[in-house]
Amino acid sequence: MPTEAPALSSASAMAKDLGVSDAKVKKAIQDLGLAAAAKKGCCSFYDAEAMAKLKAFFK
Repeated sequence: MPTEAPALSSASAMAKDLGVSDAKVKKAIQDLGLAAAAKKGCCSFYDAEAMAKLKAFFK
C-alpha cells in the first residue's frame, strides 16, 4: 500500500505563496535555522512545518 508523501515546497514556491521575494525567504530560512526536508541536486525542499514558521516570521 503506497503511503502519501508529505507536500514539499522550494524556497521560491514558498516566497510566491507568502508574497515576498525569494531573497527574503532564503534569508529567513538561514536566520531561523530551518533544515531542508529533502534535497534534489542543489535544490532544497521544505515541509509544512517550515512553511508555518516562515508565515509567522513574516507576520
